[in-house]
Amino acid sequence: MRPFENIRVLDLTHVFAGPFCTYQLAVLGAEVIKIEPVDRPDMTRAEGSDPDLNAVGMGLTFQAQGSGKRTLALDLKSEAGRAIFDRLVATADVVVQNYTAKAVAALGLGYDRLAVLKPDLVYCAISGFGATGPKAAHPAYDVVIQAFTGVMAANGEADSPPVRIGPAVIDYGTGAQAALAISAALFARAQTGLGRRIDVAMADCALMLMNSSTFATLNSGAAPRPHGNRDPKLAGYSAYETAEGTLMIGAYTNIQMANLMRAIGQPEMAAEIETTRRDGIGARRDCDAALLEQVLKTRSAVEWEEILNACHVPAARIRDLKQALDEPQFAARGVVQERGGQPFTVAGFLYDHGGPELTALPRRHGEDSRTVLAELGICAAEFDDLAAKGVVFSPCR
Repeated sequence: MRPFENIRVLDLTHVFAGPFCTYQLAVLGAEVIKIEPVDRPDMTRAEGSDPDLNAVGMGLTFQAQGSGKRTLALDLKSEAGRAIFDRLVATADVVVQNYTAKAVAALGLGYDRLAVLKPDLVYCAISGFGATGPKAAHPAYDVVIQAFTGVMAANGEADSPPVRIGPAVIDYGTGAQAALAISAALFARAQTGLGRRIDVAMADCALMLMNSSTFATLNSGAAPRPHGNRDPKLAGYSAYETAEGTLMIGAYTNIQMANLMRAIGQPEMAAEIETTRRDGIGARRDCDAALLEQVLKTRSAVEWEEILNACHVPAARIRDLKQALDEPQFAARGVVQERGGQPFTVAGFLYDHGGPELTALPRRHGEDSRTVLAELGICAAEFDDLAAKGVVFSPCR
């Protein structure tokens, strides 16, 4: 049994952070019903590298976090649509939404109203800046949060302008934090019977994703500066060109740095490093880096990765994502699972039993509308009448 089986989640989210949050709940067994407007489905349905899939509302960008969910197309602007939603809330354990505060008020999606319908409801609101503070009403996307929180200013080369992190790490980090918050709230509810409101801000999550840097800045007043692929203090925590390819080394501790020196044939320097105080390692940085730069050019990155890993030194040649996914390491793990002949990334962890699992492929816009409403007692004739009025939509007759 997966942890969230028999938990029903109403998913009123779109784009990345919210859908990734509910996706993580779904692969752990929750019944997730993705509720989209009749006339404005999740914009990511039309995004991705395959134009044919985009054209039918099943873009790869949507599919990446769309598996394991049922889909309901419902007009929450209409009185009839809101009445149906209220009936669904009464059956739900969790509501997750990332609408603007203005839309939440206009559509009646606020916690105070919904908690009357379901007193033990766990309600999670995801936004750029949260429900409080002077920027609460301001819009945001991943790149804007990177700029606002100092992520971009800490990224890039020392002499380059600020550089955004390419993948949407703030979005996905926010989704993971939201899933954690919901999990904890459900655990507490099981003990107390009480629901709660969760306020998740992408900006707050960005600070947490930089936790040690954030803490250091709070206490020193100095913001971290970018230094590219070479640590300014640790020669062993840097990237180096080899005879073929670039190698990233993660020799962070004194022991790892000593092992690195032994691996490149420098046992005397290894012995020196083992007896050097931690605060003295930085003073060695330039001479150690010069040596590494010279020696590492004698072999390829592939060879050095194997040699260093065998010596318990963290190191990897720099790969692109396609090269990484081709590695047998991921075939041995459960992070990628196949369903319907298509591979999906599922979760970054495993259980010994009842672990994260894909149970259904991503669904078309409104594909489950008829079934979900039938479970509320809405018969076929009534559904057809609602569909004719534009309250609901289903691509299936």
